[in-house]
Amino acid sequence: MRVAIERAAFLKALAPVHRVVERRNTIPILSNVLLRAGEDGMVLKATDLDLEVSNKVPAMAEQAGSATVPAHMLYDIVRKAPEGSEIELATGDGGTMKLKAGRARFDLQMLPDADFPDLDPGTLPVSFTLAAGELRRLIERTQFAISTEETRYYLNGIFFHVAGEGPGQMLRAVATDGHRLAKAEIAAPSGSAEMPGIIVPRKTIGEMQRLLEDSDTDVAVELSDTKIRLTAGPIVLTSKLIDGTFPDYERVIPSGNDKEMTVTKDIFKNAVDRVSTISSDRGRAVKLSLSDGKLVLTVNNPDSGSATDEIDVEYAGEPLEIGFNSRYLLDIADQLTTEEARFELADPGSPTLIREKNGGEALYVLMPMRV
Repeated sequence: MRVAIERAAFLKALAPVHRVVERRNTIPILSNVLLRAGEDGMVLKATDLDLEVSNKVPAMAEQAGSATVPAHMLYDIVRKAPEGSEIELATGDGGTMKLKAGRARFDLQMLPDADFPDLDPGTLPVSFTLAAGELRRLIERTQFAISTEETRYYLNGIFFHVAGEGPGQMLRAVATDGHRLAKAEIAAPSGSAEMPGIIVPRKTIGEMQRLLEDSDTDVAVELSDTKIRLTAGPIVLTSKLIDGTFPDYERVIPSGNDKEMTVTKDIFKNAVDRVSTISSDRGRAVKLSLSDGKLVLTVNNPDSGSATDEIDVEYAGEPLEIGFNSRYLLDIADQLTTEEARFELADPGSPTLIREKNGGEALYVLMPMRV
C-alpha cells in the first residue's frame, strides 16, 4: 500500500473511528485501525466487537492495499503533524508501515489485516431515514437517565420503539435508572412502523451523539432484533443491541397527580444549585416545601450545616413537603427547553411528573427521597 492524504482530512476522518478503540485490549488487533486504500480513496475502520465505525476519506492511492496500525498512536501522530502537510503511508515486507509527515518519519508496527474482525450485521429488515437533528434531540433528552448499574444490563441503554397507531405514530426514546425516567418522542419516520423495540447500548449512544453533533443531513437507520446500522454521509456505525427486555415503563408514569406547580425553570435551577452547595456527595437530598404561591428549598448536612432559599411559584394546592436528589433535578432542568416547567405532584412518597409548561415532546418522572 502506498497512499498520500491531506493531514486535515485524515485527522477529521480518524476522529470518529479511533474513539471506538478501548485504551486497554486483551486482543491486540482490537487496538488497531484498519486502513484500506483503493482508487476511490481510503476506508478507515475500528471495532471493539460490539461496535464498529468506518469512515471514508479522499486520498491519492499510488498502490492499493490495506494495513492495520495502532489507532490512538496513529491519531496522535496525525494530530501533531504540521498543519497543511501531506501525510504519506507506505507498507513493505518488514511488518511495519512507514509514515511521513513533513520532515518527520515514523515506522509503525502492523498486525495482519486478515485478522481484523468484521462485525457482520446480517440481514437488517427495517430501514428508514430521519433528520440528524431529530435523532440527536431524542438522544440528548434521554441519555442522562441511562443506568450505569451493570447488574440490570437491560437499563444500560436507550429503548427505542414506535408507539401509537396510524398517522399519530411516534418514534419514542425512553431511558431509566430506577430513580428517574426520561421519555422523548418525534413523529415516526416513514418505514419505521415495523421496527421492533430495541435497546441501544450506552457506548453506542455516546458515539451516535458525537456522530450527529455536526451533521445536519439525513441519517439512514437500518436495524434488526440484534443489530443497528447508522449511515451519516461517509460514516457508517454498526452496533450490537442489548439482548434483554426493557421494563413496562408506562406503569411508572403517574396519571393521577393532582397538585400542579409551575415555576420559571432558570430561577428554580439556580435555587437548587445554590442550596445544594453544602450537600455531601452521598446525600444530595433537597427538600421542597410548597405552599400557596411559594416554594422553600432546604438542604441539611450534619457535617457542614444547612441552607434554605425561597422562590415564587404558581401553586394553589394543599401544602406539601417532598424530597428529591438535587443532581437529578438539575439534570432534568437542563433538558427543558421552555421558560417555565410544570411539576405534577401527588404526595411525598409518590413519583412526580416534570415536563415543559406547554407539554412538549418530552416528559420526566422522578422518584422522591426521604428528607
